[in-house]
Amino acid sequence: MNKPIPFVHRNLPRLLLQAREAVMAHTRPGLREHGLSDQQWRVLRVLGEHADDPAGIETGRVAREAYLLGPSLTGVLTRMERDGLIVRDKCPQDARRTVVRATALGLDKVQALSQTIEAHYAWMEQHLGKTKLGQLYALLDEVIALEAPEIETPEELVEEEER
Repeated sequence: MNKPIPFVHRNLPRLLLQAREAVMAHTRPGLREHGLSDQQWRVLRVLGEHADDPAGIETGRVAREAYLLGPSLTGVLTRMERDGLIVRDKCPQDARRTVVRATALGLDKVQALSQTIEAHYAWMEQHLGKTKLGQLYALLDEVIALEAPEIETPEELVEEEER
């Protein structure tokens, strides 16, 4: 009989998934109350963070920042457009590309949900402490940079698009 492989370290990908699911367990009920899927929320959050850009955000950027594959994003955007949460237009600089922006209804949902989500983060900060929560964010940023240095941060994407 084969011996089990003696792993020394804990299963980090599984722990990260468990942590994500634990956090999302607090977020999902609010999303469902607003008729949103996890993916739709990620798109709306990205669009809400860029709401000051009246031209909209190119769909490739939305896909990167919301961590959605292009084909998945297409279906998500189709449903969101049908529900009046977003509008899509041709990019003024390049008609082959599409830009997207949240509608007033979509931004209303971002505003409403941001209050609930921020309250949950405040609760986490109260229980973990501001220092530990800050350390968690910093460690996650370090792991991301260490494991995937070629993945651009949202800030780097903005700089690249401005060039």
